Formats: sequence, structure tokens, C-alpha cells
Amino acid sequence: MSLWRTFKTAWEGLTLNKGRSFLTTLGVIIGVGAVIVMMAVSAGAEAEIADQINALGANLIMVMPSFSRAGFGPGMSASARRMPGLSYDDLIAIANNVTGINGVSAEQTTMQNVKAGDTVLEDISILGTTSGFPDVREYKVAVGRFLTGTDNDQARKVAVLGSDIAQELFGNPNAAIGQTIKIGSVQFTVVGVMAPKGVVGNTDYDNRVYIPITVVFKKFVNERFGGDRVRTIYVSAESKDVMNSVMSQVTNVLVKQHGVDPASPDFTLTTQDSVIAARASTTATFRNLLAWVAGVSLVVGGIGIMNIMLVSVTERTREIGLRQALGARPRDVQLQFLLEAVMLSLIGGLVGVLAGVGGSYVFNAVGTMRTALVPASIPLAFVAAAAVGIFFGYYPATKAAQLDPIEALRHE
Repeated sequence: MSLWRTFKTAWEGLTLNKGRSFLTTLGVIIGVGAVIVMMAVSAGAEAEIADQINALGANLIMVMPSFSRAGFGPGMSASARRMPGLSYDDLIAIANNVTGINGVSAEQTTMQNVKAGDTVLEDISILGTTSGFPDVREYKVAVGRFLTGTDNDQARKVAVLGSDIAQELFGNPNAAIGQTIKIGSVQFTVVGVMAPKGVVGNTDYDNRVYIPITVVFKKFVNERFGGDRVRTIYVSAESKDVMNSVMSQVTNVLVKQHGVDPASPDFTLTTQDSVIAARASTTATFRNLLAWVAGVSLVVGGIGIMNIMLVSVTERTREIGLRQALGARPRDVQLQFLLEAVMLSLIGGLVGVLAGVGGSYVFNAVGTMRTALVPASIPLAFVAAAAVGIFFGYYPATKAAQLDPIEALRHE
């Protein structure tokens, strides 16, 4: 029997019971659609993380303290007994000695109440920083100006408001310039309002107040815990091509500043790429888990196909015997039922691909989760559907081919 004739017979066998055939494909449809949607959700989460990290600034190098070294102990040199962490002097040393950078900035935070007139905002994040902050973090001033080097050198009590803070305190960002606010118990003059930036990671940039870091040291940080300590130093390289050179220079400067062994420094350098790679590794594991969970649906769909095909073989035993009596070979019967199983899987796979792609776009448009369609997931899911049809259809097809024609004709 020709392949086309076998294919036509298999198709006629499926259309004899359209409702049952459709219900059989549902498991494959759900499985294929779930694989595509789950991978899109994972890829969207990965892209969202990368965007948030890149939004911190271009070609950014983050210098953070490492507290694995002991800060004190008998027999240590004076340099080794220094207060652990990074200091404001480290920032100045980097700015003066490292080439190939666009800027450098440091940060130290405190939580304080902010008051303007009768309006009081409680537990607001106060960021002590330096004049390089807008350039390093790619954050623009909307009204007025940002902090200057002179503001930090003279520890001037001036403040720059996030856009939401300015709105809550004064109603109009333009009206905030020149106004006096109280942070904790200290009065500040507002000199600028930042442009809206929104939430990046877990940080709401619009709901913060920016003041000179030297004022934070003097007014809000306990001297016993290092009055000039900074939480992070940010260095913006001129381009990706000079990142390695800049990192090497920063390392050399801080090793000299801290008097530590270069093999075991008391600080760490991290780039955006390394953070993205670490997050990508986590999301890749998450994506694989989601794909396997969704793949279970495909297995369940395959079991459904095998079950229905076994039922079909039983129901059509007499038909099989008649076909064999008319000259059909066992391999023709096997191919017919195998084609039926594969067609069920491929139809389910095609509909599942459409459902998965459509679902990914719908979730991205109306849901709270960002999705990014992974092109490779479409052929992967479709091939998996075909494999399910072949694997789970082989046993029923073989069983049909092994029926004895005489016994099959006697079947009622």
C-alpha cells in the first residue's frame, strides 16, 4: 500500500470520531503551550534583570567592602588594624589616580524623617553622595542643580529631592528650589529636583533625598562605626574596552591605600556583566525547571494518546482483520496507527505553538510579568510533540500489526 493511501486511511480513522480526537490532543496542546509560555516568562525575567542592572549606569564598576579579613588583632600592623571597609579617602584616591573613567561616586545612606512646613514624610531614604553621581548613574536633574564638589568639601547643608518627594512636599518641583526642609533635626536648602527615574531593582530613585556625603558623615553616622565609611564606590569607565584596565588601576590604588596583600584584598570589584551573568545562571536554572514541569504535560498528553490508540485498536479489531484479509501487510497496519498517533501529536503541537506564542504576548501586554518569546522554544516544543506521538503511538501500532487476521475477523 502506498504511503499516501496509508496517510489517507489514517486521517479517515481520526475523523471518524472528531470529538475524541480533539480531546486527545488537548494534553499535547497544553504541554506545548506551557513549554513556550514558561520559557518566555523566564526569558522575560532575565531581560528585566539585565535592564535594571544596566539602568544603574553604563560600563559601571562597583567597589564594595569585603569583611572576610579580620580588622583587628595582636601583631597586626597599623594599616592592617584600620577600620574595615571603604572610606571617602578611597574615593578621592581613585578619582585622582585612575585614568580612563567618566566619573566616580560614593554612597552612604541613612533613614530619616523629612519635614517641609506642616508636611512630614517618615523614614525616607537619605543618600549621601558626591558630585559625580548623575554622570556615573546616568540620572538627570530636572530643575536646579545637583551637588557640587564644593558642597562636599565644605559640608554644605543642601539637598536635591527625588521627583516624588518634591511632589509630596511642595506640589510642584519648580516651587521646591530655594525652600528649606528639615532632615532629622538638621535644616537643608533645596537646590535641585531630579528627573523621574522610577524603581530600579529594589530602589525607588524618586522617593529619596540626595545630600553631600560629608554631611551624612558629620550629622547622621556614628563615629564609632567609621564616620567616613562609604557603602559602595561606583566607577564609570569610558568604554567596555578599558574596563579591565580601569579595574586593574582601581585595585592597585586601593591595595596601596589599605596596605593589604593583593592576593587577599579587603574589597571586591564587580561589573554589571558579572552581576548579569550570575543572575542569568539563576534564571537559567529556573527556566530549565519550568520547562521540565511543562514537559510533564507533554508526557501526560502522550499517555492520553497511547490510551486512546489502544482503545481504537480494540474497537477496530474487525476492521484490521478485514484489511489484512484484503492484502494489507502488518507493516501497513502498524504505519497507519503510528501515523494516527503522530498526526494527533502534530496537530496538538501546532495548536499548542499558536496558543503558547499568543499567550506569551497576552501575558506581556496585560499581565504584570514581562515575557520574551524564545524563538528556539517553538521548534523545540513542536519536535517534542512529534517525539511524543512516535513514542507513545508505537506500542498501540505494533499491537495492531500483530493481530491474527482470522481471530480479528471473528472479533465482535
